[in-house]
Parts: sequence; structure tokens; C-alpha cells
Amino acid sequence: MPVIDVPDPEFMQDEDIAVYRDAVGKFFEQHAPPARVEKWREDGMVEAAFWREAGAAGLLGMTVPVEYGGHGGDFRHDLVVLDQQSEKGVDGFASSLHNGIILPYVVRHGTEEQKRKYLPRLVTGELISAIAMTEPGVGSDLQNITTTAVKDGNGYRISGAKTFISSGQLANFVLVVAKTDPAQGAKGISLMILETEGAEGFRRGKKLDKIGMDAADTSELFFDDVFVPAENVLGGIEGRGFYQLMGELPQERLVIAIGAMMTIEKALEVTVDYVKQRKAFGQTIWDFQNTQFVLADLKARATAAKVFVNDCIARILKGDLDVTTASIAKYWLTELQGEVVDKCLQFYGGWGYINEYPIARMFRDSRVTRIFGGSNEIMKMLIARSM
Repeated sequence: MPVIDVPDPEFMQDEDIAVYRDAVGKFFEQHAPPARVEKWREDGMVEAAFWREAGAAGLLGMTVPVEYGGHGGDFRHDLVVLDQQSEKGVDGFASSLHNGIILPYVVRHGTEEQKRKYLPRLVTGELISAIAMTEPGVGSDLQNITTTAVKDGNGYRISGAKTFISSGQLANFVLVVAKTDPAQGAKGISLMILETEGAEGFRRGKKLDKIGMDAADTSELFFDDVFVPAENVLGGIEGRGFYQLMGELPQERLVIAIGAMMTIEKALEVTVDYVKQRKAFGQTIWDFQNTQFVLADLKARATAAKVFVNDCIARILKGDLDVTTASIAKYWLTELQGEVVDKCLQFYGGWGYINEYPIARMFRDSRVTRIFGGSNEIMKMLIARSM
């Protein structure tokens, strides 16, 4: 029995979901064995070939409509990929970014021409996606970005610098957040589609050396008068970028909360197993009342968190997950993730600080979830505005 014994919600019990979960699990077992994942950690990135393997196996673009080369599924299928990736310990593969965050921008906001041009290749893994929001001097305050896209003939010239870009070294399809009219503030922001292959003036900076998420490629990107044609404005009309971003942030923040919940469950499972085997002072660590009380408290709060997250998933499937609820989910789950992993690590003693133990990697990987997708301080501001 799992440590968090909340039954799957009814919407996750369909037969096709179960069949897909089994197929995804087998794919990861065959194509992402521990030795390959360890190589990704050493290299600091997943090789492009794996993306094409995942695309061929149907792990990319499940929510993309069939007419654009997708599989016609819904958010539940993206969840299955996330769940099995966590279950099988497949670090670094940015499926949550590609499937749950970037593809929806193209599906929901792209022109018909953009959908037909890009979605089929995003589904196969030929195109690996990234979104370039954050700048060296600008984090969550997107209205004050300095990257510009200036009109030049039948297109635009993009100039600026971005940092902390997930999949930055691999991505060959980048949504660049830029100002097409700096005088208009938020109304002057547009999302520009950039295919990096052969793009003169585009440059990848260094792959950033992080304290965690070793297999995940995070990089700097530079744009020096990079030309893109006018039809590469997402949606075809200037000035809609900020509203497109705000419209997609609830799902992005829910994806982060779901990832946090998966880490919470995994941390509790491996720790309960560990304390029931490890002995100290003539008894298992589990036999100490302190161990039982700490883990009982964590289970109680994790159970409540999972019920809440499942409700958020139900709401996004209905199309009515609001900004405030998504902000609560991202804030609460990532804070709980940090606490659970930290307290679980303590039970390992010195071994908890050794990277070969999964709890050590979870500890390092968990810290950033309170920062990306909008810092938790921003989440609290958004929550407060609803009161």
C-alpha cells in the first residue's frame, strides 16, 4: 500500500488511461534505465535522441489535436507521463515543460498556419521547446523585460538576453517574450516564435551550474538582432503576449504543484522503507516514537495536499482553474515539498547527505520549486489580492 493512500480520482480510472500508464512505464524502463539517466546527470542534459524516441512512443503532444499531428488526448495523459517519469526516476526529461506548458501556447494561441507548421514536429520530438521569459535583471516582473522585437521590413529583429532557460542548450523551438512596443507596457509585449537552426545572431550561453536538477539543461540565451518573419508573432497580432502568458500561468503553476506532490509521495515512501530497516540502539529507527510522530504528521498534511491537488486537476479538466487557486497550489505544495524532503532526509543521518541516496537528490532538486514559475512570495501577493 502506498504511504499516501488517496484513491485515484474517478477521472483517472478510465481504461485508456490505465493502458497508457502501462505503456509509458514500459517505455521508461526500456529507454531510460538507471545507467542512461546517470549519464544525463553527468552530462547535465538529456540527449536529443531521447526526445525523438519519446515522440515515436507517443509521450509528446498527447493533448495536441489529431489534425495537427497530435494524439487528441487531454491533461490526464500529460499527468501519466509525469507520474511514470517520477515513479521510474527519470531525471532531466523536460516533459512537463514541453507537454504541459509550451505546447498549450501553440494549440490555444497559435494561428492556423503556426499550428500546422510547428505542432507536428513538436509532437515527434524533432522540435524541442523552450520558453524564454526571465532576464538577467528581471525575474517575475515580466512587464519590465528589456528584450525587444523591432520591426524590420517584413519581420522583426530580436535583441536581448535571457537566463535560467530550461532546455536552453537543446531547444530548437523557442518562444521569446519580447517588447514589440516598449511604450505600451504590458500591452506592448509579444511572444515571438524562433526556430534556432540557422538563426543568425542567436547564441547559446553557458549551461548553468546548478545546486540541483543535475540532468536538466538550464542555460543562458542571447539574441543579437535575430531576424524572424512577421508571421512568427504567436497568434499573428502584436501586443497579446502578456495576456497569453497570464492565461497559461495557472496550468504552469499546477504542473509545478503536481510535481511537488509526486516528490512528497516518493520521499515518504523511500523514507518509511528506510527507517523500518535501519537499526540504531538495538531497534529500528521506525520504533522510536519521534519517527512515527514526525512521519504521521507529514502523511496527514500530504494526504490533504493530494486531495486538494486532485481537485485542482478536476477543475483544469473542466477549464475553470482560476489564478488564485493555482497560486495556492503552487505555493502550498512546494513549501510542503521542501519541509517533507528535509525532515525525511534527517532520518537518514549522514547517509542523507550522500548523493547516491535518492533523498539527497530530492533535497537538492526541491529547492528551486519555490522559485520558478513565479516565486512563492509572488504567489502570496496574488493570493492576498483575492481577499
